[in-house]
Amino acid sequence: MNNHIEVAIHPIGADLAETMIAALSEIGFDGFLEEKNTLKAYILSNGFDNNQLNNLMNKYGLRYSLSTIKEQNWNAVWESNFSPVVVDDFVGIRAFFHEPIQHVAHELIITPKMSFGTGHHATTFSVIQLMKDLVFKGKTVFDFGTGTGILAILAEKLGATEILAADNDHWCIENSKENILINNCNNIDIQLVDSINNDWKFDIVIANINRHIIEANLQAIYHSIQQHGDLILSGLLTTDEESIINQSTQLGFMYQKTVEKDGWVAIYLTKQ
Repeated sequence: MNNHIEVAIHPIGADLAETMIAALSEIGFDGFLEEKNTLKAYILSNGFDNNQLNNLMNKYGLRYSLSTIKEQNWNAVWESNFSPVVVDDFVGIRAFFHEPIQHVAHELIITPKMSFGTGHHATTFSVIQLMKDLVFKGKTVFDFGTGTGILAILAEKLGATEILAADNDHWCIENSKENILINNCNNIDIQLVDSINNDWKFDIVIANINRHIIEANLQAIYHSIQQHGDLILSGLLTTDEESIINQSTQLGFMYQKTVEKDGWVAIYLTKQ
């Protein structure tokens, strides 16, 4: 059974919460909820190492509590924490149990299950802001680390004609498939993958993951983008920005723009 471990860290300030999200990601945590003075982090029970967690908490002098969320109870947990998200007048994101969102160009329905990416986190929010200024009509798109499929779904709504949404987590793939159906999308191919195929070529690549996965795959990402194509990188702290831009420009990307929110950044680059 795919039970999750919930780690609730309290009290914790916003700045330290950003640091802890990055540190917890490195030891396998893949979902986070930020509340007032509290950070909740989630990991599949079969990947949880209590010694690693204790060492990390002791390093920062933090207190925490543990609880197990059984697979069948996950939706109830998300529904209790999931509220609609509005990104400017561009995108509204809601679950099926919310009322329709008015006065936005695009409305996305994302079922909150055991994969992550509902627009609440600053990284997803910022990527969506960058997507507003890109031309997707008639383009091919690669959503690397798709999670709920939210960015792939938006890419189709913006006119992309061929989209590959990839993730290395089986539950993300299943959740993405459901969300794609709910949003009546027809141009998205879902694949369970661990690496980028050398033969793939896309006009636009979006990688909203984390620094370490981006660094490990940056060269493969470069080769997967058509000349003059677009790249959006996120899942990055503000402290990661300079290093990631330097690595990207050394490969041949041209830096265009950064969007920052709550200590996180999304970076837009183009391939020359």
